[in-house]
Amino acid sequence: MPKILILRFSSIGDIVLTTPVIRCIKQQVPGAEVHYCTKPAFKSILDHNPYVDKVHVLSGGLNELIQQLKAENFDYVVDLHNNLRTRIIKTRLGKPNKSFNKLNYEKWLMVNFKLNRLPDVHIVQRYLDAAAALGIHDDGKGLDYFIPDQDEVDLQTLPVPFQNGYIAFAIGAQHYTKRLPTERIIELCSLLQQPVILLGGKEDAATGDEIVQQVGEKNIVLNACGKYNLNGSASLVRQAAKVVSHDTGLMHIAAAFQKEIISIWGNTIPEFGMYPFRAKYKVLEVEGLSCRPCSKIGYSKCPKGHFRCMRDIKFEDLEIKENAEV
Repeated sequence: MPKILILRFSSIGDIVLTTPVIRCIKQQVPGAEVHYCTKPAFKSILDHNPYVDKVHVLSGGLNELIQQLKAENFDYVVDLHNNLRTRIIKTRLGKPNKSFNKLNYEKWLMVNFKLNRLPDVHIVQRYLDAAAALGIHDDGKGLDYFIPDQDEVDLQTLPVPFQNGYIAFAIGAQHYTKRLPTERIIELCSLLQQPVILLGGKEDAATGDEIVQQVGEKNIVLNACGKYNLNGSASLVRQAAKVVSHDTGLMHIAAAFQKEIISIWGNTIPEFGMYPFRAKYKVLEVEGLSCRPCSKIGYSKCPKGHFRCMRDIKFEDLEIKENAEV
């Protein structure tokens, strides 16, 4: 029975994007035992995945983790992170392995010189290519996200206006330049045609309160930021009529549930290959800015000071087109 280790330490969206690899290995490699190694903060994403047999976490030092992994005697390692730590792990384990292509050079050219040498390939396909030597193929089923029963949100516990349909708006993002300014979120919430539930972490709660106060009578808004764990927020995404999100983890969770998505892009671009996978979506972005993309990840403030990539986004057309990537 082949024992296979998948490495991906972070973050929420990236781990969700690896779920087709997990499923395809488990279902297509006869007798495969699938282990996954990540950080403790992201373990809950994998704990209830029926295609994962065991989760390992980097809770102490790297040497301690390597000793634990050595004891498992894996047959093959699929590296879906491809950084210094995962390279050390692979070297120390001494097992056959393959890493995914991060396209660092191509991204560097795009960020620094605006030369687009990026392949028109979603990152999920690059993840799958890293496991191709195991004989797997894309099963066409998209992303997975599994919510335990205890974390499912009963809509009857929400205020009455939200019990018959709402739009989920993921207002958070890890980096400032990947988030709409608060006044623009207020503007967008005022334009949406259904009640809106704001989703994010505890760090987004104060912003959520400001949005609720400012939207006022233009729309009904509920601030759920910091009120639920990740699985609870995922449950609200799953039950939403539509999802609005920045380029962040909840966008990919929404794609896993095949929701219609309005995706908002600031300093990053969909061409990096992390747009919603096999879901109907619309991209809101400012095309043609000479400074965009300014980073493959993000910044704590706009390097140019004007933040036009978010401030100049137009909200006139919020309809999701039927010809989106599916």
